[in-house]
Order: sequence, then C-alpha cells, then structure tokens
Amino acid sequence: MARNPKNIRNIVLLGHSGSGKTTLVENMLFEAHEINRIGSVDDNSSTSDYVEIEKDRHSSVYSSLMHVNWKDSKINIIDTPGSDDLVGESISSMKVADTAVLLVNAKYGVEVGTELIWEYVEAFHLPTVIAINHLDSPQADYDRSVAQAIDRFGSKVVEVQYPLDAGANFSTIVDALRMVVYKFPAKGGKPTKEDIPAAEMERAKELHNKLVEIAAENEEGLMERYFEEGTLSEDDLAKGLTIALANQQFFPIFCISAGKNMGSGRLMGFLNDIAPSPADRPEAKLDDGKTLACDPDKDTTLFIYKTISEANVGNVSYFKVYSGTIKTGDEITNAENGTVERLNHIFISNGKNRSEIPQLVAGDLGVTVKLKNSHTNNTLNGKGVGRKIELIEFPEPRFRTAMVPPDKNSLEKVARALTIVHEEDPTLVVEHSVELKQTILHGQGQLHLDIVKAKIEKTFGLKIEFEKPKIPYRETIRQSVDEVYRHKKQSGGAGQFAELHMRIEPYHDGMPNPVGLSVRNSEVDELPWGGKLVFNWCIVGGTIDSRFSNAIKKGILMKMEEGPLTGSRCRDIRVSIFDGKMHPVDSNDMAFQLASTMAFKIAFKKANPKLLEPVFDLEVLSPEDMVGEVMGDLQTRRAMITGMDSEGHYQKINAKVPLSELFGYSSSLRSITQGRAKFKRSFSEYAETPPDVQKVLIDSHVDNDEHGEH
Repeated sequence: MARNPKNIRNIVLLGHSGSGKTTLVENMLFEAHEINRIGSVDDNSSTSDYVEIEKDRHSSVYSSLMHVNWKDSKINIIDTPGSDDLVGESISSMKVADTAVLLVNAKYGVEVGTELIWEYVEAFHLPTVIAINHLDSPQADYDRSVAQAIDRFGSKVVEVQYPLDAGANFSTIVDALRMVVYKFPAKGGKPTKEDIPAAEMERAKELHNKLVEIAAENEEGLMERYFEEGTLSEDDLAKGLTIALANQQFFPIFCISAGKNMGSGRLMGFLNDIAPSPADRPEAKLDDGKTLACDPDKDTTLFIYKTISEANVGNVSYFKVYSGTIKTGDEITNAENGTVERLNHIFISNGKNRSEIPQLVAGDLGVTVKLKNSHTNNTLNGKGVGRKIELIEFPEPRFRTAMVPPDKNSLEKVARALTIVHEEDPTLVVEHSVELKQTILHGQGQLHLDIVKAKIEKTFGLKIEFEKPKIPYRETIRQSVDEVYRHKKQSGGAGQFAELHMRIEPYHDGMPNPVGLSVRNSEVDELPWGGKLVFNWCIVGGTIDSRFSNAIKKGILMKMEEGPLTGSRCRDIRVSIFDGKMHPVDSNDMAFQLASTMAFKIAFKKANPKLLEPVFDLEVLSPEDMVGEVMGDLQTRRAMITGMDSEGHYQKINAKVPLSELFGYSSSLRSITQGRAKFKRSFSEYAETPPDVQKVLIDSHVDNDEHGEH
C-alpha cells in the first residue's frame, strides 16, 4: 500500500561485530508478527543472514533490507555487517537511512569498530539511537558502557532507559521518558508495566527532566506545561524530541537484550513516535549543489545504493525513492549513461523473502530486478529529468593481493566476473597492472578479498588463487655520468649506425643547466608513473641531425619504463645529448633508438643507482593494553613510528611503513588484538630502499636486454 512519507522510518543498524544487530532484527520482525519464530545466527535460521557465505561464517557479510509495520509506520531496517573489512556495506546503507541504531555490547563497551563507524555517522549527519545490548551477560557493565559512550560521542548522549539488574538475571528496565518500569518474563517477550520504585525515583526524574529540557529547546510552551503538570508524556514531548533527534541535539540510550528478546518493542515504539521520517530530514544533495525535497507528487528520482547478482535472477537492485512515486511498468532513465530501464517488478524485502507491490512513494526503500545497465551509485529519473543524487564516497582500499586465474583460457571469464563483482561492491578496486604483470585486487582487508574470492568461485565456477603482489619499485641515480655508445650493425645491404655522447644526472626541480654544455632545447616530461624526465638537446655543429631527437628520447623512455636494476620504472633523471656521429646511409631512427637505450642503461649502472620503495602512512587505532604487541609487530615491518596520541579509549599509532611490509597486515593485526584494533593507510612517498633489501632485489632480477655492439 502507498504510504505518506511522514509514516516511513528508514533505520540502519550499526555496531562492532558481535554487538547483536542481526539478532535484534529477528526480535523486531517477531514482535511485529512478520515472522512466527525468532531465528538464530548460530543455527543459520536468521532472516537477515541468508547468503551461503554468511551461514558458513555465522555472521553478516552483506547488508540486508527488512521491514516491519509498527503502529502508524512502515519501519525499513537495514542490517549491516560489523567487520571493518566490510564497511562499504554500512556506508551505502547509511546513505539512504534517516536514523541509525548503534548497538553497543555491554560486555565490552564502546569498541574500536563502533568508534570508526561513528566517523561515518557524523559525516552523514545521521540521527542516532544508542542501544546497549547483551545486558543479560554475566560480564555486562552498563555504567561503563554509558560512560564510554559519553566520553566518545559527547554530552549529547542521554539515557532514556537504564537497567535495574544488568547481568545474568537481567529482566527490568526503568524508562525515564514514559516514567515506568518494564518487567520482562525470564525468557523475554512482552513485559509488564510497573511503577518506578521509590529508590529509583530521583534518578528517573533527573533523566526525565533532561529529556524535557531537550524537547523544550525546540517547542515553545513545553517547559511551562511541565512546571504546571510536574511531568509530561511521550506524546507531549514527541515534537520537540523529534526535532532534537533529527538535528543530532541528543543521542538517546535504550536498553535491550536481543538474545532474550527484551526491549525491542519499546525501541520500535520510540522509532515510530520520535525518529524522523524521510520528509523530516534535510533535502537530498544533488551533484550540482542543488537539493531535492522528499515529495511523492514531484518528478520521480530513485537512487541505487546496493546491487547484488543472484543465481537464476541476475541483478538485484536495492534503491531509495528520493522523489515522486514509482509504479510497476514505469520507464526511468539512468542519469549516468542515458539507458532507459523498465521497472517490471517492485518488491519490498525481508531478507531473501520479497513481496511484490504495485508502487512505492518518496522516502521508501525497495527492490527491483533485472536492470540491465544500472548499478550501485546510479540515479534513475522519470521522463525529462536529468538530476543526479550525490554519490556515495567509499573509503580508499587498505589491502592488496594478486589474483592468479586458473589458466589462460579463463582470463576473459575472470575479467567478466571481476567486473560484475566490482559493480556490486565499489570498495573493490581491480587493477590490471601492466607494470607488475599481475591483476591486483585492492580491498578493505583480507576478509573482504576472501569473500570476493569465495563469490567468484561459487557464482561463476572459477577457481582462482591469491599470491603475494609485486611491489612497484622505482629506480633513480645519485651522481652524474657521461657515456659514449656506438651502435653498429652490418648484415648485408643497408646497415645501422649511431653514436651518442650522453650525460645522465639525478634531477630535482630548480637545478641549474648542465655544466659545460650548451642547451639548445629542453623538454620536461611528467612521467605517468611519477617523477620526471628532463631531455636536453645540446648538439652543436650538427654532428647528429635534430630529426633523430625523438627517436633518441623514445629509446631512453623505453629503458626507463623497465629499468636496468630490477626492471622497475625510472624517475627523476636528466639526460643531455651533447655529441655523437651519424652515417649518411646507415643512420636511421631505429639505430639511434637502440643506441640511446644502451647508452642510458650503461650510464645508469655507473651513476651510483638506487632503488626507491613506496612507503605508506599507517594509522592504527589500538586498545591501550595491546599497544606493545602492535608496536612490536610494526618493528618487524621496518616501520618508522611518527607519533602516538589518545583517541577516546584507544591509542592512535602513526607510522611510515614500506608497502612490501604491509602484505598480510590486516590478518596479523586482527590476530594479535583479537579484532579489537583497526587501521587505515595512504600512500606517502617513495623512499630509498635499504642496501640489503636492494641487493636481494637486484640479484634476483634477470636482465634480458641484448647488449649489441660497443
């Protein structure tokens, strides 16, 4: 049925792995009578984790769209994976959500994964409800969890509820908004309402007063009514709290035990009553700087936030209707490529279970199938509309591995599979490296790429392997060298002849012209792989015709692309051609090209050459009690620590680490910190490789150049 956008709630569940998001969804579906029994992650019966790899791992790998009808609202719920390696699924879900429910595990408090996801919550300006879960655990520490939340997320964190008996016997929640106690049966389910005990009244009233003050900031006359009546109902406070939540003026805390189905109904009630609808949120940003209002009566615009490929179905597209009303049979145009797509089916979803419906209005989330040329991050519009929703910005990759196809005959199939997987998952970057002669996959971590591998093998029937990726080293020189090289070849008929006098020098911006040479022409090339080649023509008197200049430069560039030391690319070199000889018949472009290649190679090896390696800035967020292990591991990776700082309850370690030492770092860090530390990396610079490492690399390189005649 069509709904008013005011009666839609789009909720994304976020939190560290193990915080209980998928189990909470089961509670919500059960309480809303969408399912007749609560499924379990452990026995692979949950509605949300329905893909085979999720069942194998007993944890979420993909975001999953569900919905419940609760009171007046349709609440769309997106369950997201907790692993930082799969953050792309969370980011795309946050793009289309209007409220986040951030789960905190009461056993561990605010974990590093929760802190990192908070950065994206702030970037999306998402209204956020904090749900403290696992309050039935013997190790539950509610007060510590609240203190950490306030410390990390600020003073806007406000308790709406608190438990009376956190721990193994948890069953009682004090609700300071409704000023009532919820008492749950031992096995969970529907609670009874009781009066707040006298011993708790002062604390409950203090929290209630905070909520009144927050609401009163956004609603005139509320404070006066509170002083007159002594208390206010949730209905009285609803308007002011909705505005406050929508504007991130407060982050309410709720108490739940998803494992025992305690508290989910009350949470849904709050989302229904207080959480902002799509129409209450700021207008959507367009790529041209304009905005788009959530209005079902305007032109149609929808945005695909997730694409998956399913066997026997093909492309399955998850989308948000940002404007207008879409109906089955509508034709809409992809703003990226101009393709017209027909909506033959529109579904609402509960995990893998999809129900076909005739239409969806602005603000709602839905699913369609078999769009031919539309993927994640694409905007589709009604006739005559060309707007584009601002794109989702995915994080840079942090992990790389090389992919080995099963055989040469499978290359085309593998390439096609990688294209499809990338369309589903934009956080995967596929690089066909001509330089390294490898296909490099860049992702968020080992887990991320293992999942990509499993999907390719399962979906496309292709057996692939991963191997250590090569490193894009660079070669350069330390000193100036003059070299004379003669290329002479006679094999019947016209021969080849070219003689070059070449000077090569290490180059840096602003250096003076070469000593003792007269520069007639100078060309500065920004090399595609970084660094520069400066090519000086210093011939006086026509000993070499200037028409051979391009061929000489081409020969140098060919050798720079596959350097003399290790076959790596060369950079930051100045080459000056200052003398030579030519033959009226035997000199040609090819002769001078070959001569320049060999002259450059010989001179390079004499010029005290050095190998440069790519170095990355690494930022590690680690629990304080594990800093020693993290630092010890970094030292084995030739890391240079550049700084340490506190961030929340974590220590932030900054270091510079060679790319060659970062292979496997994702798995290593997870292992030594039990998954409690996270990292990000970015390219910093090329730096000189240590002599011992350089020697090994040079010794292992086989130079296949033909030496010619000298």
